[in-house]
Amino acid sequence: MSGAGAGTAPPCWRPGPEPAVFGPAGITAYAGRVREPVHVVRGDAGYGLAVGGALGPGGGCPLVGTVPPVYPEWLGDRGFAEAHGTRFPYVAGEMAGGIATTRMVTALAGAGLLGFFGAAGLGPDRVARAVAELTRDLGDRPNWGVNLIHSPAEPRLEWQVADLLLRHGVRRVSASAYLDLTPAVVRCSAAGLRQDADGRVVRDTRLFAKVSRREVAERFMSPAPDALLDALVRDGALTAEQGRLARRVPVAEDVTVEADSGGHTDNRPLTVVLPELLALRDTLTARYGYGRPVRVGAAGGLGTPAAVAGAFALGAAYVTTGSVNQLAVESGLSADARELLAGAGVTDVAMAPAADMFEQGVRVQVVTRNTLFAARAGRLYDTYRRYRSLGDLPADLRQRLEREVFGAGLDEIWARTERFWQRRDPEQLARAARDPRHRMALVFRWYVGNASRWAIEGRVERRTDYQLWAGPALGAFNGWVRGSLLADPERCTVTQIALNLLEGAAVVTRAHQLRTFGVPVPDAALTFRPRQLA
Repeated sequence: MSGAGAGTAPPCWRPGPEPAVFGPAGITAYAGRVREPVHVVRGDAGYGLAVGGALGPGGGCPLVGTVPPVYPEWLGDRGFAEAHGTRFPYVAGEMAGGIATTRMVTALAGAGLLGFFGAAGLGPDRVARAVAELTRDLGDRPNWGVNLIHSPAEPRLEWQVADLLLRHGVRRVSASAYLDLTPAVVRCSAAGLRQDADGRVVRDTRLFAKVSRREVAERFMSPAPDALLDALVRDGALTAEQGRLARRVPVAEDVTVEADSGGHTDNRPLTVVLPELLALRDTLTARYGYGRPVRVGAAGGLGTPAAVAGAFALGAAYVTTGSVNQLAVESGLSADARELLAGAGVTDVAMAPAADMFEQGVRVQVVTRNTLFAARAGRLYDTYRRYRSLGDLPADLRQRLEREVFGAGLDEIWARTERFWQRRDPEQLARAARDPRHRMALVFRWYVGNASRWAIEGRVERRTDYQLWAGPALGAFNGWVRGSLLADPERCTVTQIALNLLEGAAVVTRAHQLRTFGVPVPDAALTFRPRQLA
């Protein structure tokens, strides 16, 4: 804001090649030029905008103030870009089952963005192949990583994946679906900790933690518990020095607040949960005396530029997108499933049982348009709660499940389930032999788990069983891109999604800034149509 003292001429803007504008069309056009400073001026018609020209006393239009450029790169915490070698404060999150492919991660890294490979639900061999490919193509670049998902029913698998990531030198790990800290995730956080010449703790491996609950966020924002660290040191998984340094730093320095998202979610609005966890971050930073505060990012509900701008306005250090990236050409989802997703609206979602935490009653958010997965998986979970074994199922119920859900007899489904777990984790079969209810859960999980694979593979004969992870943001995204290049399945790339969301967020941010100066910014200035960006 410019001003003048007593006896001096007030500052003014003198026009250059382009005039000041006071009408809706002109204000919209100038407001959208986010990479230039824009001057707020006063005229006979009230407040308007000007670009270029010259500033000084006398002549022209009285100057109210000048708004500096708004770059997409500057929307979040610049410390995020410095820590992770990115151009933008943007993450494309992991999508399970390899939907977030190595191709997607590589494209993001090349554009100065950060992406995570979707390792959840994959066996160690498949994850190892992906890590080898990413390491070959991206080398020591810091802006890529791999997902580590909490696996309470398969702790051995969780440990194997964590061990694999550390052995292969993966420097960014995204921890998701955690309800509590486990040895595997603490090991990923503490492995490679060291001190520099100034005594500061340096991380070789940086952990991102997705959280939606305060108590879980507190665990990741605090140093790891002594008992877990002592056990890891005793077992040789960490050195004594790493165990000592881990007591000085948070488990995760990047914590992503996951609001109403696809997949695992508590369905809480971002405007509620993000401020709560930012305040928690400040409390814990003061309590533990961290030299670097935890960066808190936002995820869930981010399908339009306005939503992304809102997340940054709330204080997010970075944003993470998920469901919308399934529509990208680099997605591991089949073309048939992507077509179904592209037709979803804001209300075409529901909660359904999760395959990985079926017995705990954990639910994920999925698309309901043109698929019956949510209803069928819900029926299986209700059956699991009501009966103690497959043998207890009434004959008519068993027949309906076989006909309407499984498409095969339950004995045949159990035989397939046995073959899978014999390869994956034989202990699950030993437990099923002791506990008929666990055997029933494994059979029901066969359907829930395969429903996502059918969507990935494009098994059109099982289209009504596709499990498609998405929240309302997907419908908002579809409405925003309708008729644009991002609605074209061949032109919708993961980088164009990211660049357009960020560019649009900068446009929305600039428009709100100008409103605070009293400029009559029309609604049109708060919209941004997708376009080809570089």
